[in-house]
Amino acid sequence: MTELPPSDAVPHLDEVRDRGDAPRGTGGAAVALADRRGRDDDRLRRNAAYLGKRLLGAAVSLVAVIFTSFFLFRIIPGDPVRVMTHGRPVTIEQKEALAREFGLDKPMLEQFVSYLLGVLRFDFGESFQYNRPVLSMVGERLGPTLLLVGASLAVSAALGLWLGVQGAWKHGSTADRVNTGVALTLWSVPSFWLGLILIVVFASGLGWFPTSGMKTPGVTGFDMVLDVAHHMVLPLVTLVAVVYAQYLLVMRSSLLDEMGSDYLTTARAKGLRDTEVKRQHALPNALLPTTTLVFINIGFVLFGAVLVETVFSWPGLGKLFYEGLSVPDLPLVQGLFVIFSAAVILMNLVSDLIYPLIDPRVRP
Repeated sequence: MTELPPSDAVPHLDEVRDRGDAPRGTGGAAVALADRRGRDDDRLRRNAAYLGKRLLGAAVSLVAVIFTSFFLFRIIPGDPVRVMTHGRPVTIEQKEALAREFGLDKPMLEQFVSYLLGVLRFDFGESFQYNRPVLSMVGERLGPTLLLVGASLAVSAALGLWLGVQGAWKHGSTADRVNTGVALTLWSVPSFWLGLILIVVFASGLGWFPTSGMKTPGVTGFDMVLDVAHHMVLPLVTLVAVVYAQYLLVMRSSLLDEMGSDYLTTARAKGLRDTEVKRQHALPNALLPTTTLVFINIGFVLFGAVLVETVFSWPGLGKLFYEGLSVPDLPLVQGLFVIFSAAVILMNLVSDLIYPLIDPRVRP
C-alpha cells in the first residue's frame, strides 16, 4: 500500500491557485472558471459603480439647473408687464389684470412650486410676449439653429483638427506660427463685433451677401436651398472663425505630447515612415482629449449662438433666447435655459461613458 504524504505536505487549493500551478483535470478547470467569474463580477461591479457615479452627477447637475433657472432670471432688472405695456395707453387695472394672467401676483413660493410641477410634466408654460407654448416655439426655431450651429461645429472641428495636426508635426515652422497666431487672434475677437465687421464689408459695402435673415420671401424649390446657403455664409464664417481655434490648440498640444513618447521611437526604429507613424500611432492617441471637447460642443449646438443669431437676425433658438431676455419673458427664458443646459449635461455624460471605450487607460 502506498503511503500517503503528511497533510501539511499537500498544498492547499488557495496556495496552488495563488502561485498559478492549478491541479490537472477538472479541479484546475474549476479553479480557472471561478477565477474568471470572479474577475468578471469585479469588472461588472466597477462598471456599475462608474455608471452610477456619472448618472448621479448628471442628475445633480440637472436639478441644480432647474432650481437655478427659476431664480436666475428673476434677479434681472425689469418688469415684464411694464416692458410689454410701454408706450401704450393702459390703466393700472389693466396692468394688474395682465400680472394676474402671467401669475406674477402670486407669492414667490407658489410660483416656484407651479414651475417645478410644470418642469416635471415637461411643460414650461406659455410665453408672455407671444402667448404661445414654449415647447412649440422651441420646435419651430430648432431647425435653423441645428443647420447653422451644426454646420459651424463640423467645419470648425475639421479645420481645427487638421491645422492642429499640421502645426504639431511641423512644430516651430512659419506656417505653424502663423496659423496659431491667427487662430488665437480670432478666438479673442468678440463674435458680435466680427459679425458686424463682416456685414459692413461684405454685405453693406460689397453687396455680396444678405445682411440678415435666413431666406428671401417667395423663393421655393431648389432655389430656396441656394438662397438659404447664401444667407448662411456670413454667420457661418463668424462662428467658425471664433470656434476653430480651440480644436486647433487642443489637437496641437495633444499631438506634441505624444510625439515625445517611446512607442513612436520604436515605430520609427521598425522602419515605418513618418506619415505612417503619425497616422497609425500618434493620431489615435492624440485624438482622445478632443473627444470630450467635441461632445460638449455638440451639447452647445442647441444653445445656438445668441449674439451671432441676433446680429444676423437668424431665426434660431439663440435669437429667441435674446428676445426673451429683453422683456424678460420668464417662461421662455426658463424653458430655453433648462433645455440648453440639459443638452450640455447629456452630451457630457455621453462623453464620459464613451471615453473608457476608446481609451483603455481610464477604464474602471
